[in-house]
Amino acid sequence: MKIQLRQICLVAAKLAPVIDDLTDILGINPCHIDPGVGQWGLENTLLPIGRNFLEVVAPVTDGTAAGRYLDRRGGDGGYMVITQGENRETYDTVRLRAPELGVRVAFERSRDTSGICQLHPRDMIACFCEIEWNEANDFNGLWHPAGHSWEDKVRQDVTVDLLGVEIQGDDPEALGDHWAKVIGTPVAVKGDVRTITLNNAVLRFVESTDGRGPGLGGLVIAVANRAHILARARVRGCYVNDDRVDICGTRFYLTDAD
Repeated sequence: MKIQLRQICLVAAKLAPVIDDLTDILGINPCHIDPGVGQWGLENTLLPIGRNFLEVVAPVTDGTAAGRYLDRRGGDGGYMVITQGENRETYDTVRLRAPELGVRVAFERSRDTSGICQLHPRDMIACFCEIEWNEANDFNGLWHPAGHSWEDKVRQDVTVDLLGVEIQGDDPEALGDHWAKVIGTPVAVKGDVRTITLNNAVLRFVESTDGRGPGLGGLVIAVANRAHILARARVRGCYVNDDRVDICGTRFYLTDAD
């Protein structure tokens, strides 16, 4: 049963400044704006990183779930870990397992050719976890949230790919074990770090030490031009050190691409 990390969603109080930071620092291009997120009082933009995606959403009305999440975590940050099951069977297995583990389904849509299931962030302890499937069953191709004309927007001369996600909580051991049970993938333990390996990325569970509580705290990215990223991060006030930049309240850890 293969599950791909296909998309990460960040949430921001204001959309445009974050998109400016991401495009300038990481050297990636916007590819799609989904008017469908308006039903949740949001606006968004998607940007491809390799064959996967980074999305940013921002509230445009009062009383949204995203707005409450911003308030709870004290500002911009990570919002959703979005995965793709290799087929409908994989999707259905996760969807049916979640309620058995006390995890509510916050939203779902099922069609003959695709499905979306969002698992409630409170029940996942840190953030939303979403699984999708579509009829193509292709981890490198069709991805409905990104529309149908994203491939010519892919740019990999600066940022190459998403490699991992850092999820933080008060009890990282319990947090990792819970996610592993829901996803159906075993936890690996090395020292005090617990990880879950997906088909293309690693979820790392760590203690929350930044005062923001549980949440999606960081991303690991493969980069081809570290110098560009660091130089532009300095200009835009996002530089932390030579291995990390912070954008949209999220830690971006830099790993040189092979």
